[in-house]
Amino acid sequence: MTTDHVLIFDTTLRDGEQSPGATMTHSEKLEIAEMLDEMGVDIIEAGFPIASEGDFKAVSEIAKNSQNAVICGLSRANFKDIDRCFEAVKHSKRPRIHTFIGTSPLHRAIPNLTMDEMADRIHDTVSHARNLCDNVQWSPMDATRTEWDYLCRVVEIAIKAGASTINIPDTVGYTAPVESADLIRRLIATVPGADDVVFATHCHNDLGMATANSLAAVEGGARQIECTINGLGERAGNTALEEVVMAMKTRSDIMPFHTGIDTTKIMAISRRVSSVSGFVVQPNKAIVGKNAFAHESGIHQDGMLKNRENFEIMRPEDIGLSGTSLPLGKHSGRAALRAKLKELGIDLADNQLNDVFVRFKDLADRKKEVFDDDLLALVSAEASDEQSDRLSVKFLRVICGTEAPQSADLTMVVDGVETQVTAHGDGPVDATFNAVKQVFPHAARLQLYQVHAVTEGTDAQATVSVRLEEDGNIATGQSADTDTVVASAKAYVNALNRLLVKRERSTTGENLKMVSYKDA
Repeated sequence: MTTDHVLIFDTTLRDGEQSPGATMTHSEKLEIAEMLDEMGVDIIEAGFPIASEGDFKAVSEIAKNSQNAVICGLSRANFKDIDRCFEAVKHSKRPRIHTFIGTSPLHRAIPNLTMDEMADRIHDTVSHARNLCDNVQWSPMDATRTEWDYLCRVVEIAIKAGASTINIPDTVGYTAPVESADLIRRLIATVPGADDVVFATHCHNDLGMATANSLAAVEGGARQIECTINGLGERAGNTALEEVVMAMKTRSDIMPFHTGIDTTKIMAISRRVSSVSGFVVQPNKAIVGKNAFAHESGIHQDGMLKNRENFEIMRPEDIGLSGTSLPLGKHSGRAALRAKLKELGIDLADNQLNDVFVRFKDLADRKKEVFDDDLLALVSAEASDEQSDRLSVKFLRVICGTEAPQSADLTMVVDGVETQVTAHGDGPVDATFNAVKQVFPHAARLQLYQVHAVTEGTDAQATVSVRLEEDGNIATGQSADTDTVVASAKAYVNALNRLLVKRERSTTGENLKMVSYKDA
């Protein structure tokens, strides 16, 4: 590894999935892992193997399928966790064990260990991990709030015990850029053996400084950044992969570092992670937001027409955008649709293309023009519907009035049997959800209902996200339609289908009880 090369450690499948409601299915995890591997991510933290049987199986299969990336699993500082972690990652061509323990005064109180007791545990657990695997990463959780002398002491212990990567987590997003750089710099200068290991940075975005803190840590000597696609993660999220990668690429004049990331694949994986997680990317999000390369001001538009460098410091093509937004219409064929999807970074198999084409033609009959964002919503809806097998919406009609309660006439198919009901509610969406409950009674609570207009105009598609919770299981469903109520019904039913899968796994014993743990 050259001194100017920065390793990208992606934890979308571990830390990102810990966002409430962002839980992914087994097949979705494998798909995202494959995309990460193809785009050049150096290390993929595939999950927390001891957390559940499902997590173990996902990490294990990702390890078997990975072609290039190091596959890493997370474990707490005990032998059982570490053994389980290695069992999952050992199938990888390049396995890694990542073990952690909280070292700050607040976090030492959680296991109720003295400084000496914790130091002994760090030595024993890192040594145990190193005996199993020659690639061991160690993290002092809440490092940025750990006493300086103690942090130096435990980092030295971990290095001597065999850790090859020392990750310094800003677990609660507390630090600032100048502190982040100084902390890494001082550790490298102070701790014996620091020159022989890679220092990493793991920043959270509670104060909106995760990207700045990560880049500052690189300036201080860190050569691994832990991050997630779209900045997904607990609370305010993690460092966004796309932001640090494009910052170093765009400002190489002041940050002379490089990564192995194929940046042209950024938009495709950003959209897919948004779809499977149900977390819509905000329009003004850096790099991957809908408005990141949009210009509405007359002055800006004039400047762009003369020279786009006037107002764009990056090329949209560099992140996988075509740079244009050419609409298709009802006379467009499969070849045009496939070509447009490829421009958007989406390559579908023939059967998938046929399904999307049917949706496209239906939409084109209802809209004058079908734009790029419409197509993305169609693909997202198709992927979401792949989860729908037991429950589906066949017919929906709502009746609205200014005074009387709203009503919904709904026909659903449940396990192959059609049922028709009429329900009332406080508004058309409430009436529709009540109708679904009549057809398929359940105790799931609605945690999130979100509507996002895909394009402008009264004929715009609406993408609806619905998050449901039942007995600790959380599932998100999405759907898109020009009729917001229809999209709402389908999203609600998609979420129910996902909950049913989790319920069935739980009753058959496939999933173990989730282990409570803190984020590294």
